[in-house]
Amino acid sequence: MLSAGAIGFIGVVFVAAGLVKGVVGMGLPTVAMGLLAVTMPPAQAAALLLIPSLVTNLWQLFTGPSFGGLCKRLWTMMAGVVIGTVTGAGLLTGAHTMMASAGLGAALVLYALAGLAKAGFTTPARHEAWISPLVGVATGLVTGATGVFVIPAVPYLQSLRLEKEDLIQALGLSFTVSTVALGFGLFTTGALVSPSAQLVGSVLALAPALAGMFIGQALRQRMSVETFRTVFFAGLLALGIYLALEAVLRG
Repeated sequence: MLSAGAIGFIGVVFVAAGLVKGVVGMGLPTVAMGLLAVTMPPAQAAALLLIPSLVTNLWQLFTGPSFGGLCKRLWTMMAGVVIGTVTGAGLLTGAHTMMASAGLGAALVLYALAGLAKAGFTTPARHEAWISPLVGVATGLVTGATGVFVIPAVPYLQSLRLEKEDLIQALGLSFTVSTVALGFGLFTTGALVSPSAQLVGSVLALAPALAGMFIGQALRQRMSVETFRTVFFAGLLALGIYLALEAVLRG
């Protein structure tokens, strides 16, 4: 049974994580996993964020303008995400989780710095057919090892040069599929040691996550495209630094 202090801490974590996600379209698993890992094992933290992550991602997915078109364009990437995540889900309970998190953080930092320097890359449409499934599988394997869904999915989706709201919706699609696949993978590997209790905790974490996301979305809608771009990459940079430092300090 969680103490009142632990419940309060979890609530604050999910408000913060939801706020970040509302502003930049991602970050809920990254922030939540990093902060919750201070008080619980990574697999337990991943189980706790399943419902908030799923619901906030569905909200983000279905409030965008191009659901059908994005599904048609990105379905092979989503199939790869499922394959990679289910295959790699056992890594989250292994001994190398911190090393994987540190590597993920470093990759995020490098990508964010390149983006802030406007040195990004573009994926030509003619190459999407073979790149998309490979990116999906790689993203799934990283998700299985860290519980975080962003690399290489986010750089790839950003390289497609989608409009602001289309990018946010594409991220919602990718993260929704990743969340469902991660939940299935954790269940099949036995990481959900007490599914009913973990499900209740995950449901209770939903309200603060939604509250934070609602505030963050309101802030995002006031931003220009250029401001959003800067905030997007600055958010990635902060998340990357946080992941890398947290992994090193805990290692």
